[in-house]
Amino acid sequence: MDYILVKHRFRNSVKDVQTLLGADIDSAHNLLVAKFRTRLKKIIRFQNSRSRWDLEKLYDRRQRVQDTLQVNLGAIECESGNAEVQWNNLKECVLDTISDLVGKVEKRTRKPRIMQEIVSKMDE
Repeated sequence: MDYILVKHRFRNSVKDVQTLLGADIDSAHNLLVAKFRTRLKKIIRFQNSRSRWDLEKLYDRRQRVQDTLQVNLGAIECESGNAEVQWNNLKECVLDTISDLVGKVEKRTRKPRIMQEIVSKMDE
């Protein structure tokens, strides 16, 4: 009698087990073939989140941003050539203007795990 060694976590995923006959070895053991059906869990790692534009500053400086964008977009040459080049010029102009006038949201600092009060109590 042989046993199938499978970790307890994957026991439900074993669907079918068969023996292979005709192995020419001097042993009482039989070779086994097992069919598994397993769904692996997607492990979510820490993702590098993109920094976001500061929308409060954008709303406060709305008129100034609009005026600057109109001036910068008017300065872009409108070539009737490649649409990809036109799109890149437009995108670059908008991103430069917004990064200059608005900026990105700064990360909020978390509370330190060990504050100075706790360190002083540990010293006592």
